[in-house]
Amino acid sequence: MDFSISEEQAAIKELAHQIFKDKAIADRLLELNRAGQDYDTELWTVLAEQGVLGLSVPESLGGSGLGLNELCMVLEEQGAHVAPVPLLANLVLGALPIIEFGSEQQQADAVKPMISGEHNLTAAIAELGMRPARVRPVTAIKNSQGWLLNGMVDCVQDGAIARFALVPVNVSGHCSVLLVDLEHAGVDVQPQQLGLLGKWNARIRFSDAQLPADSLLGIEGQGNEIIEWIEQRANVAHCALQTGVSESAMKQTAEYTGERKQFGVPIGSFQALAMRMADAFIDVEAIRSTYWLALWRLSEGLDARIEIRAAKYWACEGAHRVVCTAQHLHGGMGADVEYPIHRYFLWSKMIAYSLGGGSHQLEKLGQLLASNDDLGLAALQS
Repeated sequence: MDFSISEEQAAIKELAHQIFKDKAIADRLLELNRAGQDYDTELWTVLAEQGVLGLSVPESLGGSGLGLNELCMVLEEQGAHVAPVPLLANLVLGALPIIEFGSEQQQADAVKPMISGEHNLTAAIAELGMRPARVRPVTAIKNSQGWLLNGMVDCVQDGAIARFALVPVNVSGHCSVLLVDLEHAGVDVQPQQLGLLGKWNARIRFSDAQLPADSLLGIEGQGNEIIEWIEQRANVAHCALQTGVSESAMKQTAEYTGERKQFGVPIGSFQALAMRMADAFIDVEAIRSTYWLALWRLSEGLDARIEIRAAKYWACEGAHRVVCTAQHLHGGMGADVEYPIHRYFLWSKMIAYSLGGGSHQLEKLGQLLASNDDLGLAALQS
């Protein structure tokens, strides 16, 4: 495996770094927060103008035709600057599966306008990280006009600002996925104050919503395959975000402890603090290395199920230790909800909760290993 990056990838990473560094500054984020603005629309416009939103979109649709590797580089930079824009929902949950499974018309209607920032995309798959008792599947009845939908989905990431959402539905006991125009009659979208960062989630209710026949993504009954495909890429994308969040929190804490003095010396010189920072560094590198392995296997078309679960576990548990250390070593400043380091704690927890936390990933990992001895052997050999 080769983890070195090309000149083109380095240029993309540098472009993303400069955009987020210039726009997602602490004072700007605090201003948005105090104004009750959940998203930075100005930054979103810049990302569209610079072609970032079309990074992983085929050239035939007006994009750059690049892949998940390049997209994850951008997400790392977003995480490093905790920039409040719906990149993951649009590019990973929405655009990638529509490009992979959708028709040419669906791609033209949903993905092409997204590149310019005209509208947003998402997928209603939060139930993957929920307890079964909380999941209330949407039912779809096939009729002469298309699909009649009834039911409700909760915690749809960035659903409050989305125009199109991929929604898993139950059709006569089988799972399919529909591409739903959220402005359609019978579809009600309500923002939910359930997230740590504002109204980033939404509840979508379907009341006799009659959708056209061409709303089906892929083929009928293919829903479980599509959902698993999305989940794998979403978890890797979460790891990319978490890598940026954790590393930046660690670096800012190292800088702070190098400047903050007690008894006339920097507190970073105290052995207890130095050991905690060393542990944080180890956790960050564990998050990065497991994530890179999962991303590489997924990009190469290899079975990456075990590696993705392991990477997401580290992105939950390792990141928790890092951001808690960052807050603790900032002392009273770390407890101030308006101080920049606190935002990294909130972002880290939000990412960890998305699509299942560390214990959820361990459970799924155990099921994989128990169900297939060859998978376990292959994981040990790698």
